[in-house]
Amino acid sequence: MAETKAIRVLLVDDHNVVRSGLSAMLAAEDDLELVGEAADGSEGVRQCEKLKPDVVLMDLLMPVMDGVAATKLIHERCPAARVIILTSFKEREQVDGALKAGAMSYLLKTVSAAELVAAIRGAMAGQSKLSSEATQVLIEEMRHPSARDYDLTEREKEILALMVDGLPNSEIADQLGVSASTAKFHVSNILSKLGVTSRTEAVSMALKQKLIK
Repeated sequence: MAETKAIRVLLVDDHNVVRSGLSAMLAAEDDLELVGEAADGSEGVRQCEKLKPDVVLMDLLMPVMDGVAATKLIHERCPAARVIILTSFKEREQVDGALKAGAMSYLLKTVSAAELVAAIRGAMAGQSKLSSEATQVLIEEMRHPSARDYDLTEREKEILALMVDGLPNSEIADQLGVSASTAKFHVSNILSKLGVTSRTEAVSMALKQKLIK
């Protein structure tokens, strides 16, 4: 009888202690194999393209590129990879943004090792797993839908406000402490979400529809 192929897992989290704990957890399971680690979303996308993991355990709040943006890129570039969000955040914006970006499951870091292992195995079978908190957020969203904000993240709204102030990408990058390429990436996302082709159109829409505070 042929040996069952191990599920290849990539860890993406900026905390060494978290990655170390998850690595030990995976090592205890015969059918799970840790194939790589990344300390930020951008590195996670590169590692995913290089290593072709079956499952990606993705944190949300990370430097360089956050987990939602990384999940979106992985969903586009590595469609076979199943992304499981593993985070401390349970707010509506994070849950909704991650699932819309293509995440299969959304779990909090308070989850037990047994539950996480089950979620990884379930992901390979096409099964989604949501924490009870994430489920409640989605239920509340259906009951009380929020006003349309074009799915802009808080960071994108912050950048849009700087665009309204007339700042170019280089100055936006300096003010936020990110690279110019990251600022450019966020600006491109904003234009795409708003359905416009220029910064001028984006600024005009932001002012007319009061997308920024």
